[in-house]
Amino acid sequence: MESLSKRAKVLEKKPMTFAERAYLPAIFQGLTITMRHFFRAATKKQITVRYPDETRPFSPVFRGLHVLKRDEAGRERCTACGLCAVACPAEAITMVAGERKKGEENLYREEKYAVSYEINMLRCIFCGLCEEACPKAAVYLQADKMAPPRFERDEFIYGKDRLVEPVTPDNRSKRGIQLTPEQADKLRAQLA
Repeated sequence: MESLSKRAKVLEKKPMTFAERAYLPAIFQGLTITMRHFFRAATKKQITVRYPDETRPFSPVFRGLHVLKRDEAGRERCTACGLCAVACPAEAITMVAGERKKGEENLYREEKYAVSYEINMLRCIFCGLCEEACPKAAVYLQADKMAPPRFERDEFIYGKDRLVEPVTPDNRSKRGIQLTPEQADKLRAQLA
């Protein structure tokens, strides 16, 4: 078959020597590289991190574990609009919307809220599109926490029990809409 560019290069095939046929030069070359790395690693600092006792420093743009934020009054911000679920390329987010009942004004910010909100951490690719899509600033990916290792698949489906931010201001995420110490004291006094 003739090439389309008409720039064919003819290569000559030289016969291999006995050493090349026995692959001895390639074996010795590989062994020298291995030995070089072996002795170089003994003088270098240790690269292995003893996780979970030690943690590696995170990148400033690291996206970790999800959290559903609360507003200044301690109410859930999520209004179950579904934009985060639509924006998720891995289809890891599912939710069921419900109407707020009378007397629940201190629990939910809007009339509509998420009765159930689940994220399948095995499907999640931690891209942050859910965080960007949320119009109420309710979904955040924490910069200081990773999803812990587990043994069962169903333990990786995070519901509202694991996702909603704690009511106490001291236990809140280090990222997102952060309260100053004065605002945290004021909120603590309001919740007491």
